[in-house]
Amino acid sequence: MLRRYGRFLRLEERRLKLGQYLFLKHGGKVVFFGRFVAVLRAFAAFLAGTNRMPWPRFLFFNATGGIVWATLYGLGGYFLGDNIHRLTGTVGTIAIVLAALLIIGFLLFLRRNEHHLEDEAERALPGSLDDYQPGGAREKHHV
Repeated sequence: MLRRYGRFLRLEERRLKLGQYLFLKHGGKVVFFGRFVAVLRAFAAFLAGTNRMPWPRFLFFNATGGIVWATLYGLGGYFLGDNIHRLTGTVGTIAIVLAALLIIGFLLFLRRNEHHLEDEAERALPGSLDDYQPGGAREKHHV
């Protein structure tokens, strides 16, 4: 589906290959830390399935991420509840500005390194993505 309609979302084969490469290399981290990012939390299972992450590995990272996420949010809410008044005014403003700068810096870093990462993905997964699908050319050569 992504190969057929991805072009409408600016997901040409080179970017799809980059996504597959990064998921193969860092899939466990994506699933684990995906619990902490609302949008990624919803798509982590889809990405794991699309990139054929083995289900025991997915289950481990998903469960571990969920436990850590629930613990941190629960404890964070408990301890922050008594100290919320300290995060108003100047400290709160500085925290928001720093968070925005970190996000902007991360997006700029990704933008600048996208071509390098795409080249790295091409070296790791040469040829067409069709070769890495079930029944693709790579699988036929190994039979």
